[in-house]
Amino acid sequence: MINIIILIVSFAALLWSASHLVKGASGIAAYYHISPLLVGFTLVALGTSAPEIVIAIDASLAGINDIAIGNAIGTNIANIGLVLGVTALIKPLRIQPTLLRREYPLLFLVMLFSYSLMLDGYFGVLDSCLFLIACLGFITYLMINVKHAYVTSKVTLRFQQNSLRKQSHRLHIICFITGLIALPLSAYFLVKSATGLAHLLGISDLVIALTIVAIGSSLPELATSIIAVRKGADDIAIGNILGTNIFNLLAVMIVPGVIHPGVISDAILWRDMPFMFAATGILLWFNFRSKSNKRRMGRRQGALLILMYCCYIAALFISAAK
Repeated sequence: MINIIILIVSFAALLWSASHLVKGASGIAAYYHISPLLVGFTLVALGTSAPEIVIAIDASLAGINDIAIGNAIGTNIANIGLVLGVTALIKPLRIQPTLLRREYPLLFLVMLFSYSLMLDGYFGVLDSCLFLIACLGFITYLMINVKHAYVTSKVTLRFQQNSLRKQSHRLHIICFITGLIALPLSAYFLVKSATGLAHLLGISDLVIALTIVAIGSSLPELATSIIAVRKGADDIAIGNILGTNIFNLLAVMIVPGVIHPGVISDAILWRDMPFMFAATGILLWFNFRSKSNKRRMGRRQGALLILMYCCYIAALFISAAK
């Protein structure tokens, strides 16, 4: 009963903090004339990746690398199949192709880099150092893009019309900082309570990481993306997912090798990582199959993403039952 109460309270806090995070990030973007896509790809993505980092530290300190690594991979899959699927069902997403042509290849490059370091089946200090270097390089890339954002990209029409621009810049900063602090804390308690319930059912650590923990960790992205599209800032929703998935693989993966070097599960290497590649490839195909400059991801594509994710979750529980 205590776990259920914590779960409900944490979920309410999650929605509240996500609302403040998007409100603040949107206001900051309007004030500095920064593209909403770039804001989603940097500030919001970093903020919503914080729960995964907290979980990775907690799991690594406990010596449970399956949760630390599996959570990052499972959350990336949930971000594509569940978060973008549900968001597209609520409202078809309009996609700006200019920046996405760069960010999708970058995401695939980061996934290939991560997989190459994991293929030996061991996660050590050297791997973490390489992830740290890559993460710093990625942050540098983002800083350069933010600096030139007003030249390289345009703010969407709906975002220009957003009433947030009429509010004070100080209020936007306060909202963003409040959401940035409350979001990972609420997600952390939500995931801890959900994990406690799952352990009572006798579910393995890896399955917990890929399902209960991953879904709980992706709730900030889900809340953020839904609120973003309801405010007319579709690019924040898309950029949030792309940026969060990259941060999950670079920033989160720094933790296990430093705190608790150990063996990587074969299931992660030969089942979950390939599925993450497949899910990202399907998303890429959805976004680029149209030759029009006004690309959309509609409700049908959203339903297919959700179906794909449900099949993956079902396969996990079927394999765990054997």
